[in-house]
Amino acid sequence: MSYNYLYKLVLIGDSGVGKSCLLLQFTDQRFQPVHDLTIGVEFGARLIEYKKTKIRLQIWDTAGQESFRSITRSYYRGAAGAVLVYDVTRRETFNHLASWLDDALQHSSPSLQIILVGNKSDLSKRRAVNYEEGFNFAQEHGLTFLETSAKTGENVEQVIFIL
Repeated sequence: MSYNYLYKLVLIGDSGVGKSCLLLQFTDQRFQPVHDLTIGVEFGARLIEYKKTKIRLQIWDTAGQESFRSITRSYYRGAAGAVLVYDVTRRETFNHLASWLDDALQHSSPSLQIILVGNKSDLSKRRAVNYEEGFNFAQEHGLTFLETSAKTGENVEQVIFIL
């Protein structure tokens, strides 16, 4: 298929926050409840039309484990956007955001657009990080913020169109 523009996006954040599920929901509009840990990176693509312009999105799902951090850093090169993801039910994933953000800013171009995503919003009874905390972190760092559910698809489309 032909397209007018090609944009590379990277999904970053701790292991188990739902990056792979977000990728699958965005590319295939489906949820897979059991998912193996990402080793290195996984890749997905989607063609979208925005204001009568065809855009091919290359979405790189990076491994969240510390042991793969050096590999992940190489995928920032050439990226137009990054989706920084944490799990709203696991406080430690929120606590690690500053480290992921520093990594992204240090290893990418100055024009990288970053959106903060609190994933698993459908698990409200298990919530460990409230909406205001995510919103405030985003405000402090000049980021756009959304909460999503890769399971239900809530706000997944909006993530890409905000970037």
